[in-house]
Amino acid sequence: MLKVQEIREIIKLIDQSSINEFTYETNGTSISLKKDQNGTAAKQPAATAQQQNAVEQIPQQQVPVEQVQTEQEPVKEESGNNADYDYEIVSPMVGTFYTASSPENDPFVSTGSSVQPDTVVCIVEAMKLFNEIEAEVSGEIVEIIAENGQLVEYGQPLFRVKKK
Repeated sequence: MLKVQEIREIIKLIDQSSINEFTYETNGTSISLKKDQNGTAAKQPAATAQQQNAVEQIPQQQVPVEQVQTEQEPVKEESGNNADYDYEIVSPMVGTFYTASSPENDPFVSTGSSVQPDTVVCIVEAMKLFNEIEAEVSGEIVEIIAENGQLVEYGQPLFRVKKK
């Protein structure tokens, strides 16, 4: 299945090109993009092969790019109380972000926690392997960016740290 960021990149590329229509299929998932009258790409929601067969009789609607981004990932407004930070702990791999070793356990760290370079701050699961992610710096966690259970990308910021 395509990730939101991959879909956004495809939309940008289609918008910047002279291509008017684009279809991509992989592993039973398909995405179709078609430029509207204004020349901007519109996305047809991705569907599995089973879902596609079930809705073939229904006329397909195109969703403007602005709606796709709003529906898939709500825009988080920056609040004025975000603390200063010197360092971001980023994901070293693509995987699922977990704040604790199991759902019953307390999170490894929370906002305000002091960390050392060898402090485990989270786990990123990739292909059934649970990888402990260490802080790599001494300081205080000022913001937890990723949400528990969220799919994270390589290099995606997970935490913000104020170095000591």
